Amino acid sequence: MSKLSSGFLQRTLAKSHPVWLTILASIAAFGTYSCMYAFRKGFTAGTYSGDQLWGVDYKVWLVFAQVLGYMLSKFAGIKIISELRTGQRASRLFLLIGISWIALLGFAVVPAPFNILCLFINGFPLGMIWGIVVSYLEGRRATEFMGTVMAVSLISSSGLAKTVGKILMLSWNVPENWMPFAVGAVFVLPLVLFVFLLEQIPPPNEEDIKLRAVRKPMTKQERKSFVREYLPGIVLVVSVYLLLTIIRDIRDNFEVELWTALGYGKQPTIFTRTDLPIAFSVLIIMSLLILVRNNLKAFTLIHIMVLLGCAIVGISTWLYDIHCISSIAWMSAAGLGLYMAYIPFNCIFFERMIATFRIVGNIGFVMYIADSFGYLGSVGVLFIKQFARLNISWLGFFHAGLMILSFTGFTVVLLSLIYFRTKYNKKNLFEKTVNNVYA
Repeated sequence: MSKLSSGFLQRTLAKSHPVWLTILASIAAFGTYSCMYAFRKGFTAGTYSGDQLWGVDYKVWLVFAQVLGYMLSKFAGIKIISELRTGQRASRLFLLIGISWIALLGFAVVPAPFNILCLFINGFPLGMIWGIVVSYLEGRRATEFMGTVMAVSLISSSGLAKTVGKILMLSWNVPENWMPFAVGAVFVLPLVLFVFLLEQIPPPNEEDIKLRAVRKPMTKQERKSFVREYLPGIVLVVSVYLLLTIIRDIRDNFEVELWTALGYGKQPTIFTRTDLPIAFSVLIIMSLLILVRNNLKAFTLIHIMVLLGCAIVGISTWLYDIHCISSIAWMSAAGLGLYMAYIPFNCIFFERMIATFRIVGNIGFVMYIADSFGYLGSVGVLFIKQFARLNISWLGFFHAGLMILSFTGFTVVLLSLIYFRTKYNKKNLFEKTVNNVYA
């Protein structure tokens, strides 16, 4: 697959108008990650009701096992993704997704409860797919748009995977344990096509590098220096991302249970009916950042978008509590606010951070630091929710989490904005002083 990168299409794109490259890269990244989601989230379309292990619902064990594998993958990705070289990307994508698909076959044929291990194996390789795909997009003038299109797949693809899974079970009588493997099979050929398109994307040109800084694999020493230089900001960012990941994972993994509790459990299209408008809205909002060439201004605006998202989460939940909006309106508005806050951290926040401070490195390193602790929090909350025997439904847990996110997230993001603005001003003052001394 790597040999295809020197093909006719890549040479044509390198000479064509940047808009065509942006469109193709966006479609390829969105399609690739959407296909990956089919291998990760298809199993959540099932309820596996009536099955328990040690007093805990069987589906909770499945979600826990997969998220645990996914979380460990994020920690591994801090090194692996930050050191990734361009010639390795396509082969790594196919290898990792192939392993996850085989694990879903194991889930179908291995009897319960031993097939829980198969979901752990399924989750581990998939945790590194995001970083590989983002590496095709970062460091470009249009990275915001391309990254946002790709990130929108986090919203729409989960609903699509669940819808396909429900259709396979209801219309094609696919058994619940075979359904995840069958969902993956539906997306194999599209995956091959989209990875082929990714390989046609030419590297960033001189104008891209001038505006966004050079991107390259990072050594161990470079990673340590980065953390030392920006440690307070990293702690703030990881803290808010941890909250966002926990709430987003509850919504994603137990969306079937949430809608069932709200009275919409027998409507398989409810996922796409609510998720697609959210995805489209977030795409429009985030992609407007491509119009802001000044990196510091864009980085500030991203903070403001996250702040606004946290506010929407809290306000919509309060309006639902006082019966001013319906359950569908609440889930839609809270979902919009949640993803307005969550999506920026999956590409554009760190893209503009690197460009603002002219850091020589890549998005993958800092993004995987945030992701690893985010999913660690998700695993921890899932564990506490079940094994501490908290007498609260998933809907109640989700509701409480939204309110905590709204107040705590808003405060932490505000502190992050103050920190990075102060850091930028101090760095500029230092550079101006040094230049004056040696002038």
